[in-house]
Amino acid sequence: MYTTELGKADSKAPVPLVQEDPELLAAFEARVAADDFIEPKDWMPDAYRKTLVRQISQHAHSEIVGMLPEGNWLTRAPSLRRKAVLLAKVQDEGGHGLYLYCAAETLGTSREDMIDALHSGKAKYSTIFNYPTLTWADIGAIGWLVDGAAIMNQVPLQRTSYGPYARAMVKVCKEESFHQRQGYEIMMAMANGTPEQKAMAQDALNRWWWPSLMMFGPPDANSPNSAQSFRWRIKRDSNDDLRQKFVDITVPQADYLGLTVPDPAVTWNEVKGGYDFGEVDWEEFYAVVRGEGPTAKERLKARREAWDNGAWVREAADAHEAKRRARLAA
Repeated sequence: MYTTELGKADSKAPVPLVQEDPELLAAFEARVAADDFIEPKDWMPDAYRKTLVRQISQHAHSEIVGMLPEGNWLTRAPSLRRKAVLLAKVQDEGGHGLYLYCAAETLGTSREDMIDALHSGKAKYSTIFNYPTLTWADIGAIGWLVDGAAIMNQVPLQRTSYGPYARAMVKVCKEESFHQRQGYEIMMAMANGTPEQKAMAQDALNRWWWPSLMMFGPPDANSPNSAQSFRWRIKRDSNDDLRQKFVDITVPQADYLGLTVPDPAVTWNEVKGGYDFGEVDWEEFYAVVRGEGPTAKERLKARREAWDNGAWVREAADAHEAKRRARLAA
């Protein structure tokens, strides 16, 4: 998924304790341990509900904000075919966000509350979208690397313990697989094009490689929510395991393109059957999480303006619904 364990408790704020019914809690834990799906009307611990609201809403925000860097290239795509494919992809991402907002709403939160949390900076979205798209090759790198990393995160979520989230991810993962293919096709065309085009593809790989590795979140030892999420089957794989899997799959793809991963430490380790690779710059990661990314302010400004400019549409929809209900009640 696009979320990267961004939620951290404010150490200065008191954490409210909810005393759960021991029998209900034991029954819930047994169902989760048996890999049963938890549904919206089922009893669940308050902390489970809050964890899911945080995670699913961050995932939804990431899908919506993720439309921005690619939407920037809709009018500048190099051909009508590329424009049509990119337009379809951006539309898919918007649909993913709506699926996920709906899934989060089954937990008792509202769309307005989630969006207000995003606009106020309280809620986070994936750090990857706070980087700029400078050339057309960036669109290829996003599809190949960013959506590739997203698939690594999202496939296990089809088995997450909350039913609406798991079912939403089935369609999302199918569409993301096409997004990854679209990006790799762009990179392949550029890598086999002119020397200038290949250099552009290499530059995009250089800039997007490390932010893509950051998408899996901090090292397991520093991941604040992982233990509880594992116990409740919200999370299925560790950050470090998914990051290793991504590197093992992606490095050979780069080799096939004739491009070089920007990490001199990448070497095949026969013993572990995977690649060794360098350390992620976690200072940069946390800086971007804090809103210090190259385009962080630009992204939030665009989302706030879109919300404000769309107020008349929401008001018209509410008025139409009020009239419909009035006619039914008459």
